[in-house]
Amino acid sequence: MSRNPRLGIWLMIAAVAAFAAQDGFSRYLASEYNTLMVVMVRYWVFAGFVTLLALRRPEGVRAAVGSRHMKVHVARSVLLVGEICVIVWGYTLIGLIESHAVFAICPLLIAAFSGLILGERIVWQRWLAIGAGMLGVVVILRPGMGVFTPAALLPLASAVMFALYSILTRLTTRDEPTFPSFFWPAVIGAGFMTVAGLPNWQAVAPADMPLLAIYAGISIFSHWLLLKCYEQIEAARVQPYAYLQIVFVTLIGLTVYGETLSPLVALGTGMIIAAGLYALSLERVAKT
Repeated sequence: MSRNPRLGIWLMIAAVAAFAAQDGFSRYLASEYNTLMVVMVRYWVFAGFVTLLALRRPEGVRAAVGSRHMKVHVARSVLLVGEICVIVWGYTLIGLIESHAVFAICPLLIAAFSGLILGERIVWQRWLAIGAGMLGVVVILRPGMGVFTPAALLPLASAVMFALYSILTRLTTRDEPTFPSFFWPAVIGAGFMTVAGLPNWQAVAPADMPLLAIYAGISIFSHWLLLKCYEQIEAARVQPYAYLQIVFVTLIGLTVYGETLSPLVALGTGMIIAAGLYALSLERVAKT
């Protein structure tokens, strides 16, 4: 049950603002240094955060992180590592605005995969919303109009990977607590990224050390805000506010990096968000 819904909403807004800031730092750091190295530092901090949470669990570390789905957690970890690396790489090639515009299709992909993979029943209205969202992606990418680049597919690939990650998360949380699903992708992912990132380590310029530290700090703060949000209100009730991340990212792209928001990208993003909100409204109706 909700404890303080208004506080939960504000915590979600703060969380997506922090995630947007994290993406802004990712864009700069991955432009200056190897993407794998930047993501590795992020994972080191993330793994340290979840380890600290595990140590503070009242049931003890072993009971808190124990899981019968370790193979699935490994698969989830690989998908999440791939998703983060690909989207950060996309920031450096096509910018924050276009990357997040395409990535906004992710909730609709989760809805589609829940039917195709989990066998959940999807009403025709939701399929209509998914189709409208995909049409929005086509508007953004504009294939065949001379402005499409293969790099524009990176955020779409990232959205597919995160949608699959989310579906596997549902599988693991059907019959066990949610904390192992939060803990293992961070720890296993840190191992993967250490293997991939250390060979690509680059010396960090003294002027960039504070930025790297802030980036690492925000990666903890954003997840902490999200956890506190879900302590106050159900995830489904605040999901619409998650779309504000696109607004925050667009502001960062425009003001910090001098990116542009083309009318077609704005139109396509609006189509995707509208379709996503419609799909969420269908889910709420189904639960009442």
